[in-house]
Amino acid sequence: MTMLRDKDNPSDAEISMIRSSFRTDRETDRIMTRKLLNRRGPGYVPIELSELVAAIRRMLDAEGLSTYEMTDARWLSGGASKLQVAFALSGAGSLDGLHCVLRMEPAASIVETSRQLEFEVLRFVEGLVPAPKPLWLDAEPVHLPYPGLIYTFERGVTKPSGKSANVSGIGVNFGPERRPILAEQFVSQLGRIHLADWASAGISAIDMPPSSREAILWQLAKWERVWAEDSNLEIPLLRYTTRWLRENLPEPDRLSLLHGDYRSGNFLFDEADNRITAWLDWELAHIGDRHEDLAMNSMRGLGHMAEDGKTFLYSGLLPEDEFYKRYEKSTGLPVIPETLQYYKIYNAYRTAINLIGTGYRAAIAGRTHQDIVLAWIMGLGYLVLGDLQTCLEEA
Repeated sequence: MTMLRDKDNPSDAEISMIRSSFRTDRETDRIMTRKLLNRRGPGYVPIELSELVAAIRRMLDAEGLSTYEMTDARWLSGGASKLQVAFALSGAGSLDGLHCVLRMEPAASIVETSRQLEFEVLRFVEGLVPAPKPLWLDAEPVHLPYPGLIYTFERGVTKPSGKSANVSGIGVNFGPERRPILAEQFVSQLGRIHLADWASAGISAIDMPPSSREAILWQLAKWERVWAEDSNLEIPLLRYTTRWLRENLPEPDRLSLLHGDYRSGNFLFDEADNRITAWLDWELAHIGDRHEDLAMNSMRGLGHMAEDGKTFLYSGLLPEDEFYKRYEKSTGLPVIPETLQYYKIYNAYRTAINLIGTGYRAAIAGRTHQDIVLAWIMGLGYLVLGDLQTCLEEA
C-alpha cells in the first residue's frame, strides 16, 4: 500500500506520488492535495471572534453589500470538523433581519472536504428538502482565514430538550411519541434526494463519472488515499477490507446524489410540531449508490434499542426492515440485501479511517480547535473496527 513517509511535512515528490497512486475525481484531488500542502505551514492558531467578524465584513463588502449592520455575532457549538459563527444582518435591503451562519474550516479537520462542493449541493437541494440557503462563498479563500461559506441560520434542535446525547448526534433518543412523525420525513426526504436529477443540474464541483463503477471506485480510492496520508499505524483488517471492497464491488443499477452522512444528529427539527427544518453537513455529498446512505444508519453508534429492549432503531427512529420497506414504497427503488451488506462494510471502513487516521493526525498535530473531541472520537474507531469485522464475517 502506498504511504507517505513524512506525513507532517510531505515533499513535492511525495505529494506527486500520492496523487498518481489514487485516482479520484478532480475536486477530491484538489482538496486533499491542498491538505498536504497546508501541513507545511503553521498549525492551528485560535481565531478571535472579532477577527472573524472583520473578515465576514470584508467578504460581504466584496459581494456588493453597501449598507448593512452585523449584529449578534457568536460562536456556534456542535460538530467536530468546522468553525461556525452565527450573526444577523440589518439594514441590508431585502436581507434585512436575515440570520446567517459562517461555516469555515480550521487548519485541519477530521474530514477534509470542499466548501465549493457543499455550496453548490446546497443550491441544488433548495426546495427539494429542508436545508440552509447558501448565500456567499469564499472557497480559496480571499477574505476569510480559511475556506468558508455563509448560509441562512435555520431554527430547530438536533435532539429533544433535556435529552442527553454524545458528540455528533450519537445515540439520540427522540422518544416514542415523536419517532413516527420524524421517521416519515426522514425516509421520504432521503428518497427525494436519491431521485433528484443531479446529472443535468450543472454542479461544477461534481465530475460526471465515465461509468457507474468508476464513481464507486473514485470513492474507494479517496479513502485509501486518506489512510495513506493520515494513518500512523498498520491495521491488517483495513488492508484486507480495501482488497475485499475492490474485489466485491456491486454494479450500481443507478447513480444518485448522496448526502454522505444522512443520519440523526445531522437534521434539525421543531419541537413544537416535530417538523424537520433543515438537513445539515452536506460536506460529504457525492455521486454513488443509494445503498450507501441507507447502510449508514445501521451503524451501532447511531441508534439504540427501543423500549422493548429487543428492537434496534436505525438513527433512533425505526427498525431496519421498516426503514427499507418505507424507502422502497416512497421511491419505487429496490433495496438489494447483498448491495446493502457491501455498503455496511464500506461505511464501517471509511468511518474507521476517518476516526483512527485523520482524527489522530489532526489532533496530534495541534491543527484543530477540536483536538480534545477528536482524541475522544478516535477511541470509537476501534468499536467501528469490531463492527467492520462482524459485517465482513456476515458477508
